[in-house]
Amino acid sequence: MCYCSDGRSNEHRKAANSAQPPLTVIQLPRRVADPFAILRRLLIATVSFLAVTTLLFVHVQVPSSSSSSSSSHSHRNYFTDKFPAFHDPQRWTREQAPPYLSKATFAASKLNDSRWDSDYEKLWKPPPNHGFLPCTKPTPNYTTYPESRGYLLVHTNGGLNQMRTGICDMVVVARIINATLVIPELDKKSFWQDNSNFSDIFDEEWFINSLANDVKIIKKLPKNLVHATKMVIQFKSWSTMDYYENEIASMWDFYKVIRASKTDSRLANNKLPSDIQKLRCRTCFEALRFSPRIEQMGKILVERMRSFGPYIALHLRYEKDMLAFSGCTHDLSTAEAEELRIIRERTAYWKRKHVDPIEERSKGLCPLTPKEVGIFLTALGYPSSTPIYIAAGEIYGGESHMAELRSRYPLLMSKEKLASIEELEPFSIHASQMAALDYIVSVESDVFVHSYPGNMARAVEGHRRFLSRGRSISPDRKALVHLFDKLANGKMTEGINLSNKIIDLHQKRQGLLRKRKGPISGTKGLDRFRSEEAFYSNPLPDCICQTPTPTANASHVVR
Repeated sequence: MCYCSDGRSNEHRKAANSAQPPLTVIQLPRRVADPFAILRRLLIATVSFLAVTTLLFVHVQVPSSSSSSSSSHSHRNYFTDKFPAFHDPQRWTREQAPPYLSKATFAASKLNDSRWDSDYEKLWKPPPNHGFLPCTKPTPNYTTYPESRGYLLVHTNGGLNQMRTGICDMVVVARIINATLVIPELDKKSFWQDNSNFSDIFDEEWFINSLANDVKIIKKLPKNLVHATKMVIQFKSWSTMDYYENEIASMWDFYKVIRASKTDSRLANNKLPSDIQKLRCRTCFEALRFSPRIEQMGKILVERMRSFGPYIALHLRYEKDMLAFSGCTHDLSTAEAEELRIIRERTAYWKRKHVDPIEERSKGLCPLTPKEVGIFLTALGYPSSTPIYIAAGEIYGGESHMAELRSRYPLLMSKEKLASIEELEPFSIHASQMAALDYIVSVESDVFVHSYPGNMARAVEGHRRFLSRGRSISPDRKALVHLFDKLANGKMTEGINLSNKIIDLHQKRQGLLRKRKGPISGTKGLDRFRSEEAFYSNPLPDCICQTPTPTANASHVVR
């Protein structure tokens, strides 16, 4: 017995059929073929065949030669090969990043599609290094440190980058005066009120071990010397070897512990032995690493910025402390200017109390405003789709002062936008640790731009020179203010004329490799040292050397 689709057996079907009346079969006449219908079908078939053939030809087009295929491939990848690519550009959106950022990742593909050779050459291509490489290895005459004569305690001062360079100089001073260096104490009483210890910001073990052949470093002063009489001294600014070897080293005859109360600019920029300069670079660029947790978070921020494509790191020095210190009030309200004046007058260690903001700006001594930075970047040719990382603390006035920059460049990012609250929580109440994150993203950026050449700007520019990173653009603020005032007065408009002027002004202000500049002619005393280019902002020729090549062009030798 078989089971049919309606569930009944064959016998039941036969009984049901016999009970029904017989059907009448009607035979329909045969249809005569229509010649027009046949022709119509042939035409439809022919058109369909031609359409399919055309589509196949377009999508499966074979190049005429292997050379043309190679050329097309190289043209397509020329720009993207210049920057690191990530296997999964949206991976970071799944690492506790703010959820709204996942909506912005479309910009990365749009930017990638718009890359052209001309854009790379004009906007992103790093300056040529002409065979220059880091050279920090000691000379054959360099020896391990002699027996220690005492202990050097160090109290650093200033913000993160001022403390960093001060620490590097104190390592060298310890070497010169035959001292055992105690891990430096960081500044906890300055404007930023950061209570971080050395090991919170820097990799303490790496620091000690990396310099083991240069100077002895210990974590704490021996217990038997904690209450010993100490020589507390503020070393003279921009001092030479003679000062430390004679005047300071002679103090070991009377004291076992010397305490340096300040560390900024205590060593000359120039006229120091080669091995001393190389030790400064080994300390700054190799030994003084950030702590592993800061390094890890910094790497995450860099990866997230790169998911948008090549990016600019903008050190926008428009925080309250900078404006109060400089006395610059351009584009600020009367109430804002008064608030900054009060801060400047109440900060005891700021010597200048009365500042003429108009005169300061006309001399190019004020930081560019966010609005001015926007005009500047547009004139250089950076499109509105350019991702920009804002390396800064809290911008004074917040969005009210950032609106015009944001209208030009919507992809303004920061550590607070790239990372979640949970990710930043360990760092957020420590200004120096947050500054360390900005430092990492800035050093690794494709283009670095600053609005004011302060300690961080100089430190980042020097580190990028040392590593042969991309462009580091230093705005000519004095010349720019003159142009910006013409715009404000209606004597000039934005366009090709302004763009050409600004591009011409900055042809040689993009981090080109060159020898460090000496003092300005005619300056004397401390002003002479102040006018010099800082060692850490340009460690050439001491720590960046040109590798000899048989075909080297004489014009490529940096002078």
